[in-house]
Amino acid sequence: APPSPEAPAEAAPPTNNHVVAAAAAGARGEAEAPAAAKSPSPSWEAVLLYRDKSNLYPGGVQAGPGGAALRPNGQTKSLVPQRLALEYIVPCMNKHGICVVDDFLGKELGGRVADEVRALHHTGRFTDGQLVSQKTDSSKDIRGDKITWVEGKEPGCQTIRLLMNSMDDLIRHCNGKLGNYKINGRTKAMVACYPGNGTGYVRHVDNPNGDGRCVTCIYYLNKDWDAKVSGGILRIFPEGKAQFADIEPKFDRLLFFWSDRRNPHEVQPAFATR
Repeated sequence: APPSPEAPAEAAPPTNNHVVAAAAAGARGEAEAPAAAKSPSPSWEAVLLYRDKSNLYPGGVQAGPGGAALRPNGQTKSLVPQRLALEYIVPCMNKHGICVVDDFLGKELGGRVADEVRALHHTGRFTDGQLVSQKTDSSKDIRGDKITWVEGKEPGCQTIRLLMNSMDDLIRHCNGKLGNYKINGRTKAMVACYPGNGTGYVRHVDNPNGDGRCVTCIYYLNKDWDAKVSGGILRIFPEGKAQFADIEPKFDRLLFFWSDRRNPHEVQPAFATR
C-alpha cells in the first residue's frame, strides 16, 4: 500500500474475528510470491508505521534454537508503559527482532476498538489493499485484504485514537534504544480486514527499499480466534534463519517487528473474517 501521510511521532498477540494492525515507519511493502485461497468471512488489522531519522539498521535477527518454528513468548501487559518498553520490548526486539505483548488494552477497551472498526467497515470506507510496487495486474492474488487509513480524529474513532496514543507512548519510551534508530514520525493507522474466503497476503517485506520505515506494530481484534480452524496466522521468516515465527491473531495482542528485509512475512489464508 502506498504510504499514507505521516503523523508526528509519539511513540509484541486479537477480538471477534477482527484484527487491528499497527505498523511502524511505513506501509506494506513489495510481495515476494503468490498465495492460496478458499471460502469467505472477514478479518481486520490496523497498521502504524514508524519512521527512522538516521536510517541505520541494527544487527540481524536471532531465531530460537533447533529447526522448529520460532514461537516468541507473549508478555502480558502488567507493567507500566515505561517499564514494559525498557524491560521487555527493547531487549526482545534487539535480540529477536520480533516482540509480542498480550492483554495490551484489556477486554473492555479492546472490545471498544473492535466495535469502532466494525462500524467503520459498515460505512463502506474500505477499499482493496494496494502494493507499493505494482508488478502485476493481479494484486488480489498477492493480498486479499480491504483497508482504510485512520488518523484517530475521525468521528467514532475515539478508542482507536486511544490505542494509537498508547502505541506511540511505548515507542516514545523505546526511542533511541531500538538498535540505532531515532524514530521521528509514523503513518496513519492502516485498518485492514481479511474477508475470510481464503484471503491472505503472500510473503513480502513492509519496507524493502530502505525508505525510513523501521518498526511495524500490529494490534489484533479477533475474539475467540482458533487458528487451527480459521487460519489467518502471520508467519515471519527472520533473515538467515531456518526457523520461522507463527503469530496467531489473538484478541488484544500487540506485535512489533522490524519493517525491513530482516523480516519477510506472510498472512496465511483466513477462513473467517479477520
